[in-house]
Amino acid sequence: MKILFYMPLTDAATWLHDLARALPDADLREWQPGDRAPADFAVVWRPPREMLAGRDTLRAIFNLGAGVDAILALEREQPGTLPRNVPLIRLEDTGMGAQMAEYVTHAVLRYLRCFDEYDAQQRERRWKALEPHPRATFTVGVLGLGVLGTQVARTLASFGLPVRGYSRGAKQIDGVTTFAGEARFDAFLDGAKVLVNLLPYTPDTAGVLNARTFARLARGAYLVNVARGAHLVDTDLLAALASGQLAAATLDVFHEEPLPADHPFWREPRITITPHTSALTLREESVAQVASKIGALLRGEPVSGVVRAERGY
Repeated sequence: MKILFYMPLTDAATWLHDLARALPDADLREWQPGDRAPADFAVVWRPPREMLAGRDTLRAIFNLGAGVDAILALEREQPGTLPRNVPLIRLEDTGMGAQMAEYVTHAVLRYLRCFDEYDAQQRERRWKALEPHPRATFTVGVLGLGVLGTQVARTLASFGLPVRGYSRGAKQIDGVTTFAGEARFDAFLDGAKVLVNLLPYTPDTAGVLNARTFARLARGAYLVNVARGAHLVDTDLLAALASGQLAAATLDVFHEEPLPADHPFWREPRITITPHTSALTLREESVAQVASKIGALLRGEPVSGVVRAERGY
């Protein structure tokens, strides 16, 4: 069994070492330009077209992350990048769910308890107790109820907050009021105090965090975007902050990463910026999941996480 590996800007040797321990019978190699030798499986993150195009004998391609938007965008721009009839399989959680729940819960509780405002007061050496937000009306809307979104919604609900969830298809989550389908999108948004975006990025969801979306939230609402930068219309966020429709935003993802030094987000004190670290890909958990799914495929068993390209995730 031959496995091709590609993950730029990382310690490939460590990944290959761990994959070899999990798959001792595998012949592993890091892909290099010009490598057209046969392979049975590919384990990749943001691969170039040259690596995959024409490899119709692959049994599966494993994407080292929950988001597959980059590899699908490459296929749309350069058709034939993904070999025909070869399943593309994404990672499912691998420790990212707990990290994401921690990140989002921290942001939401920070807004609930006015900690960002207390930070500003400290810089100004002001001692003033602030009126807390009423918990009963501090409604959090989680946009996207995949594996990560579901864990985030459940975690927030465990704090006694009113939580809503929105998904393309109907979902049921204990303690969460769920909405499904385009016709219910506005009802999901109406009056929410915090909007958390965990949608997969597809052509249909591009720019979904826009002026119209913000206008349906409660005045003085908060935004937490941990999905993709292209979900957000940057100018609409700045306008919503300037008007007071939004009080603050926490952003972990951006159109261009690293965020350029001259981007206006850096100069907006009501925006909290982190460098795409809300949920990191954990090597040990990822290797174990890839090895388990390769074993299942070799035994002729079905696996979860297979991407439907027409849907975008």
